[in-house]
Amino acid sequence: MTFCKRCLYGTDHPLNLTINSRGLCSGCLVHEEKDALDWEPREEILKNLLAQYRCRNGKNYDCIIPVSGGRDSHFIVHLIKNKFKMNPLLVSYNKQYNTDVGIRNLANLRIKFNCDIISKTVNPVSVKSITRETLHRIGSLYWHCLAGETVFPVQTAVNLKIPLIIWGAHQGIDQVGMFSHLDEVEMTRKYRKEHDLMGFEAEDLYGELENLNEDHLHPFYYPDDYQLQSVGVRGIYLNNYIRWDSRAQHEEMISLYKYETANITRSFDKYNDVDSYVYSDLHDILKNIKHGYSKVVDHACREIRLRRMSREEALKLVEFYSSQPPKHVDLFLKWLGMSPSGLKYLLDELHNPNIWERDDNWNWQRRLEVTEHLADNCDRLKNCVPFKPFLETPTYQSTDSTESYILIGKGNRLKKSESEERN
Repeated sequence: MTFCKRCLYGTDHPLNLTINSRGLCSGCLVHEEKDALDWEPREEILKNLLAQYRCRNGKNYDCIIPVSGGRDSHFIVHLIKNKFKMNPLLVSYNKQYNTDVGIRNLANLRIKFNCDIISKTVNPVSVKSITRETLHRIGSLYWHCLAGETVFPVQTAVNLKIPLIIWGAHQGIDQVGMFSHLDEVEMTRKYRKEHDLMGFEAEDLYGELENLNEDHLHPFYYPDDYQLQSVGVRGIYLNNYIRWDSRAQHEEMISLYKYETANITRSFDKYNDVDSYVYSDLHDILKNIKHGYSKVVDHACREIRLRRMSREEALKLVEFYSSQPPKHVDLFLKWLGMSPSGLKYLLDELHNPNIWERDDNWNWQRRLEVTEHLADNCDRLKNCVPFKPFLETPTYQSTDSTESYILIGKGNRLKKSESEERN
């Protein structure tokens, strides 16, 4: 395996990252477009595209925006509704691993932007059966989240005849440089299956361990080509048209709308994925043992490329956060009805032998680590600024539980904490 000389990604990346003769990965090379492109005409292209889908008679929504209580939802709605004056329908899939912070953020999104929203909650019995199946088949407890988040907006677009769906950043562009921003790639069923869903559509999960059937899987069926074409459904990615910077965008939303941040288990990023108990926790452990790196590596590579972190700082943060044990395993085991020994057996079975090996004490250790001497001697790394910790917002209180997953929550902010009152 070869590592990029600028960021921390290696050639074992599951999205097929490549490294050129200079030792730079495709993600770093495409990321340079963020500095090279003139973004004003790119934004004008977006403006003209949106104008084509504006509902002239006011009897339908202009577009659909998938939202959640974490990531870039506040920013996307702010941009599309307030700047471009579109009338969006917000669509939210209930991941069921919900934190109180995520519930409050989603409620805040509904209130502050005064948008209509449709939410979908698949019955928990089916979700648990699917999760047990995907855990054993592909080592994923998050398949149902990824499937639901990427199919429910498309189903809604077909059912309500709203052709335009607006997504945030395309992972294949922003992370690994699979495409150029100028390609203006859009969402496809093929990319979703191969990358988001790890090669498994809902129809591929029939039978086997949990004896899954149509009753379990029907909520995750992707509309067929005839349905998509009859409405003209297309999904665009905003990072093709605006210079994407997740950290800066979140900090603007904190200032404008009081987006709530949180400390998460295995990364320094306090803005993304604060709505899930498992994403930066047990799910990240599974990612690490299957692919050899954790979510903190994604965050560190992003900050390196944006010149907000040196490679040396990144390595130290990755070493620290990648070693943090998950904090919410008991919640997951209780929710799923799984024993600790059953989980341990599963984790041992999932370790990728190309990345991990047993030491003399029969503990798992990586075969190869990213080494500091591989740093690329270039201006981009020389001109980075010292890393600044992410902002911590005041912690609100609500009637929603902090001791279990919140299936349906109120999200009401009862009062400000003492720390906010002091500020």
